[in-house]
Amino acid sequence: MAMTPMTLTGFGTCAPREQRPSTALDAVFGQAPGWTESQFGIAVRGVASPDETTSAMGAEAAREALAMAGWAPDDLDVIIGACGVMEQPIPGTSVLIQQALGLGKSGIWAFDVNQTCLSFVAALDVAAMGFETGRFRRALIVSSDIASAGLDWEAPHAAAIFGDGAAAVCVEAGADRNGPGLLARGFETYGDGKDLATLRSGGTRIRIEHGLEALTEGARFHLDAFGIFKAAARCLPDLVDRVLGEAGLTRETVDVIVPHQASAPGVEHVRRLMGGDPARVIDIFAGRGNQIAASLPTALAEAQATGLLGSGKTVLLLGTAAGVSAAAVVIRT
Repeated sequence: MAMTPMTLTGFGTCAPREQRPSTALDAVFGQAPGWTESQFGIAVRGVASPDETTSAMGAEAAREALAMAGWAPDDLDVIIGACGVMEQPIPGTSVLIQQALGLGKSGIWAFDVNQTCLSFVAALDVAAMGFETGRFRRALIVSSDIASAGLDWEAPHAAAIFGDGAAAVCVEAGADRNGPGLLARGFETYGDGKDLATLRSGGTRIRIEHGLEALTEGARFHLDAFGIFKAAARCLPDLVDRVLGEAGLTRETVDVIVPHQASAPGVEHVRRLMGGDPARVIDIFAGRGNQIAASLPTALAEAQATGLLGSGKTVLLLGTAAGVSAAAVVIRT
């Protein structure tokens, strides 16, 4: 697929007011002080308050991104909600974000793209296709997730690693095929791993007539952490090499690596996989946790804030998601 000229013009993030240290979970898990951080590599994470809804945090991140881009809200052609877990089934989170931005009467197209932890890169691909066909010129992508709403505190391996938060990115179509753009992308799904990460309530699978107990159990997130890790180790290397090759790059020559912040071992696996200077790999896990879909754009915003996305830099976005799905996307800034 040919390169898609486009520029990331604005970044925004939103962290909940409460930043809860891992020491607060040690007693919950019945462990000695320091156990949670030593076991899972997370020191602190955001925990959303009731008023910090998915759409409220998403809108706050969006305002920051729009301000950086210098766009008025009504300059947009499309708002793409890229959340791992929706605020509600109907209408979608993008509609709620549109209204929160004061655009409820604007008619700006708003829709959701969901590929759990990979929702941001899936939305970026959709925006790029819109640019290629001339449908869009300016797109706002918003990822916002409240993992704390569905954690099973009797399962530390899953509950300990997640954090709440939001991130937004403004993306604008370009014309220079030698300038900023999306160079290559690859997406794969292996449905045999459908039971490795599940949240079963909230759709049509578990219904009111099944009873409160069934609804409650289905609303708890279940994770086979080792199974997901094995699936990632199996499918990422070939995907990464293929996509980098399409971009004319190798593991050694790509400038910046932005992985999904799945877990401390997951980020470390990316370091080993890519080799070279470990500083190329953006690692915000200890202070943010796994923010589901918001992880990748939050890490990308961190790379921008620390000056790593300079002109002409090549960036690899990669990760895995429930499904099991895997994605690798190469952009040039």
